[in-house]
Amino acid sequence: MSWFLRVLRNYFVVEGRARRKEYWFFFLFAVIFSIGFAIVDVLFGTFDPETGYGLFQGLYSLAILIPSITVGVRRLHDTDRSGWWLLIGLLPILGAIVLIVFFVLPGTRGSNRFGPDPLGEPATGVVA
Repeated sequence: MSWFLRVLRNYFVVEGRARRKEYWFFFLFAVIFSIGFAIVDVLFGTFDPETGYGLFQGLYSLAILIPSITVGVRRLHDTDRSGWWLLIGLLPILGAIVLIVFFVLPGTRGSNRFGPDPLGEPATGVVA
């Protein structure tokens, strides 16, 4: 849960790097909360079967849209890629596959052009 809150605290921050753990825990809790809000929508009768969304789930999706983008950009920075690579997700199927591969890859060790290693390990690979 702390990883989810960390991303929310960095709501508009696209500088720096995000570890795999930070990205994937945010993703996990975002999905869990989205399912929870979908259940609340069904219970309150605000779920629309035509769109697949309800009032609360829609508001939640809007609330985490920007943090989702910024953590994705920071995750791409960790793999030494520009945040503009996030736009490849607009390509049907292929774009999503490419992004998943990028998000699963380990980050570059040591500092890169986007900042220091979020794991705090030295670039030499020697553990102090």
